[in-house]
Amino acid sequence: MDATTASPVNNAIYLRRRSKIVLPAAAPETIAPLSAAYIATALKNVESLGYSFSEDLIEACRALALPQLVALYQELVTDLKALVGAHRTFTPMYPNFPAQVMEMSRVELYLNAIIHYWSAGRLLPATEVKERFPLLDEIELKPIGLGTAEEFTGLFGQIVRANTAFSEQDREDVAWFVPAYGDRIEALLPETIPQKENAAYLAGQLLAHLRRERAVEIVAGFTRTATDILRLAVALSAGDLSLAKVTRFRVYTRPERALLLGLLDRLPFAAVVEDMLRWKGRWIRLGERLHPGEYAKRYPNAARAFSVLRNDEPFTTFNASVEQALSRKDAAAALSRLVTRPGDLARRLDHLLRLDTQAQDTVIAAFAEVSERVSTPVLLQVRQHFVVRNATSALRVFFPKGNLAKAKGIENTLPALPDAVCTGIVAACEAALAARFATLPPLGRVYIDPALRDLMVPFALRSASKSLRTLVRGSRLPLPAGDVLRFFVWWKNGDERTDIDLSAVIFSADFEYVSDLSYYNLEGFGGAHSGDIVDAPEGASEFIDVTLAKLQEAGIRYVLMSLTSYTEQPFVELPECFAGWMARQEPESGEIFEPKTVQDRLDISADTKISLPLIVDVVAGQVIWCDMALRRDPTWVNNVVGNLSGMTMTLRSLVETRKPNLYDLFVLHARARGTLAETPEDADTVFSLANGTPFRLEEIASGYMA
Repeated sequence: MDATTASPVNNAIYLRRRSKIVLPAAAPETIAPLSAAYIATALKNVESLGYSFSEDLIEACRALALPQLVALYQELVTDLKALVGAHRTFTPMYPNFPAQVMEMSRVELYLNAIIHYWSAGRLLPATEVKERFPLLDEIELKPIGLGTAEEFTGLFGQIVRANTAFSEQDREDVAWFVPAYGDRIEALLPETIPQKENAAYLAGQLLAHLRRERAVEIVAGFTRTATDILRLAVALSAGDLSLAKVTRFRVYTRPERALLLGLLDRLPFAAVVEDMLRWKGRWIRLGERLHPGEYAKRYPNAARAFSVLRNDEPFTTFNASVEQALSRKDAAAALSRLVTRPGDLARRLDHLLRLDTQAQDTVIAAFAEVSERVSTPVLLQVRQHFVVRNATSALRVFFPKGNLAKAKGIENTLPALPDAVCTGIVAACEAALAARFATLPPLGRVYIDPALRDLMVPFALRSASKSLRTLVRGSRLPLPAGDVLRFFVWWKNGDERTDIDLSAVIFSADFEYVSDLSYYNLEGFGGAHSGDIVDAPEGASEFIDVTLAKLQEAGIRYVLMSLTSYTEQPFVELPECFAGWMARQEPESGEIFEPKTVQDRLDISADTKISLPLIVDVVAGQVIWCDMALRRDPTWVNNVVGNLSGMTMTLRSLVETRKPNLYDLFVLHARARGTLAETPEDADTVFSLANGTPFRLEEIASGYMA
C-alpha cells in the first residue's frame, strides 16, 4: 500500500488551503442513502459561517452513515469557526453598537470610559441589550468541494517544493505531515527543494521523526554549502532560518555534532571557508557548541576551516574581490568575477550598469549569456526592477528579510538609465524565463484575469501571519458589496492585564494624516468605535465601523487598520489575539460579529507591539493586504498619533510598491506553454480571482516559480 492511500488526511489543512474535504469511506450498500433533511440541516449551520457544499459533496454525503455525517459535521464546524474567528465570544463595551455609540453624547462616552479605567477594566456601562434584527445582508457563500486523499497528499510536495520561504502556517503544516506519515514521507519528497530555508526546516523535521540513518542520508542531499549547514544548525535550535536574527545555539548531542561537522567536512575547503566568513560571528558561536577540535582526526577539513576563522588567517573572498573592483570603478574586473556567479551578477546589475556607461552593452550581453543559471524568483524581480526602473517615484521600498514584517523606504536618488539598457535586461530575463517555462507541460489556451495585475507574486512569506486567506503584501482585492466595513479584534490577557487598542487611521490621497477612530475618538466620518476595553481575563473584543460613502464625501483616500498593545506586551506573548474585517450592507442587522460576513481573519502573533493588518483604498474600492509590524523607536508614544511617522511610511510603502504581479507571471507562462484566450469559456487553463488562483500560493510558488 503506498503513502497516498495509507496515510491520514487532515481536513483542517485541506479546507484552509483548497476549500475541500475528504469524506470517510461510504457506508455499506445495504444502508439506505441519508435523507436530504439531514444534509439540509448540516448545510444550514455551515451557511451561518459563510460556507456551503458543492453539489458533488452533497451527493457524496448522502452515502455516509448518520454517525459518520455527525462526526464530519462536528469536525467541519469546529474548523470553520476557527477559520473565521467564530470560535470565540465577542462582547464589546457597547453591546448595541454601532447605533448605541452614535446616539450617545461625547460626555457620556467620556464618563463611561473613565469609570472603566478607574476600575481597572472591571466595570462596564450598564446597558440593556436590545434584540437585533436578523441579518439582512446578501452573502455569497464560499463553496466547499469534495476532495481526494491523493490531492491532499500532493499538497505536501507543493509546500516543500515552493520557491519561497515557508510562512508560519507552512511550517506548522509540514510539522504535521512529517510525523503523521513517518518513514513514508520519503515517497512524497520532491527531487529538489529550491528554497534553502525550507530545506533546513524540513531537514530538522526529518531528523526528529525518521529513522536516523535514512534521515541523515536525505539531509545530506539538502546541504550543498556551509550556509546550508549553518541553517540546519539554526533549525535544530529553533532559530531564525533567514539568518536575519542571531540564534542562540543550544547544546547539541554528540551525534548531532558529528552530523554537522561531517556535512561540513565533505565540501570543498575553499568554498567552505569563504561561505563561513560571510557569517563569521555565527560560525564562531556555533563552533563553541560543536567542539571541532575534538573531531579533528575524523573531520580534518572542518577543523581546519574553524581554525581559519578563529585565527584570522588571510583569505580573500569572492565578495571582497568584487567590492575592490567596484571601488576602483573597474566594471570589467567586477564583471569577470560576477559572471562566475550569475545570481550575484543579477543582484548587482544596476550598480554595474551605472558604473561605466561604455560597458553597458558588454554587461547586458554577459548577463544574457548566463541568465539561464539565475533562479526564477531572481529573474522575475530583476525583470520588474528594470520594467519600472525609470518610472517617476519619490520612494524606493524595501522589505528586509526576517520573521518580522517591516517596510523600509528611502528617497529615490537613482540616476536614470537609457531606456535601451532597461529594455535589454528585461528581454534577457524574459528569454531565460521563456526557455525555462517551455520545458513544462503545455497549458493549451490560457485565460488570465486582468484583476491579477493587482495580486503580487509570492517571494517571501516567512513573516506572513496565519490567516483565513493568505496574500502577498501590497496585493489588492476589490471590496465586496456594502457601504460599511467593520474591523474587529479579539484577545486574551497574557501573564498580566493586557489592553489591545483597535484603531482606524484616516489619510488623504497625499498620505497626510486626517483623523482616526480610536479609544480616544469613538465617532467620526459616519463611523464608530465600540468602546475601549482595557482588561481581558476571559477574552475581550473591539470593533470599528468605517462608512465608505462618508469618507468619500470628505475626500479621504486611505484607511489604515491598526492594533496597538497599550500595556506593551508583544503580541507573541499573548495566548491568543486575532483580527479581521467584515463587509456589512446593513450594519444594524444581524449580530455585531457575523461569521458569514467575515472577509479576512488573521492571527496577530508577531514579536511586536504594533500591527497593521490592512489598508482600505476608499477611492479605488480595494483592500490592500498589509500584515506589517512597527518597531519601537526613540520618539515612540503608545497610541496612533505617536506612531504616525512609521504608519505613514508603511502606508506609502504598500501603496507605492511595484513588485512583480501574477498577471505578468502567468502571461510569461502562457506565451511559453500555450496561447492566450480572451474569455474563460474559451480556455483550457484559467487563472482568475474568481476561481481562487491568487490564494493557492504553494501551487504558484512550486509550479510557476521553479
